[in-house]
Amino acid sequence: MALSLIGLIFSTGATAQNAVLRRLDNGDDAKAWEAVGRIDINGTGFCTGALIAPKLVLTAAHCLFDRETRARITEGRVQFLAGWRNGRAGAYRDVSRVVVHPSYIFDEALSSKRVRYDLALLELSRPIRNGSITPFKTAARPREGDSVGVVSYALDRSEAPSLQEVCEVLARQEGVLVTSCTVDFGASGAPIFVVQDGEAKIVSVVSAKAEVRGAQVSLGTALGQPLAELQAELIAGKAVSLDGKPGERRIRVGEAKQGSGAKFVKP
Repeated sequence: MALSLIGLIFSTGATAQNAVLRRLDNGDDAKAWEAVGRIDINGTGFCTGALIAPKLVLTAAHCLFDRETRARITEGRVQFLAGWRNGRAGAYRDVSRVVVHPSYIFDEALSSKRVRYDLALLELSRPIRNGSITPFKTAARPREGDSVGVVSYALDRSEAPSLQEVCEVLARQEGVLVTSCTVDFGASGAPIFVVQDGEAKIVSVVSAKAEVRGAQVSLGTALGQPLAELQAELIAGKAVSLDGKPGERRIRVGEAKQGSGAKFVKP
């Protein structure tokens, strides 16, 4: 792994403050997180995403690539299940268009560049206008030592989101946010957030899981310019259509259930 994490220093006091993952089964517990949802890809794989506008979901770019062929997924169905919990969602929407960051390259060794641009926007077939589902705002990347949190789905907890309210920013390197947040397969694209004035704002999305000096860490994009560039691509009409109309490109995933999801890596 090309990320220069060898100099990362972990303090026992800081990591001891990390909260455990808490499953959001209860409607009251999940209320503030209804805009986080599961992204189902052809019914055989999933990632996590978060609504940032009534028709836009932010997630990780690598979710839209086949791990076997290493090519962009091109046929099938992608659906966003907002607030998915125990067999029900607050809103179901098909994804009609997708835009991947233009500098993202899936077929390369995991590096700071790959993580830095691991962003995608999914445009929904119809906006979600539901009083209980409020899109998240984004915020500037946090500083080293700041507290963040994460809401994610994963392979062994795919039927309800889990919240880790407190984890820590361990480092910011080359546009990559290194945190102590707990992630697993399926957590790709999960929002990493800060709470400002009582409001959760997204500062990163989960790209990968890594191990440094025996400690598990998560790697995420730092938003800001990469997100602005991604939005510019969408405005410029460079998104790929996925609604299945004749002659248009669609999403496909491989047969394995782990066809998309957070990658396990050991630097």
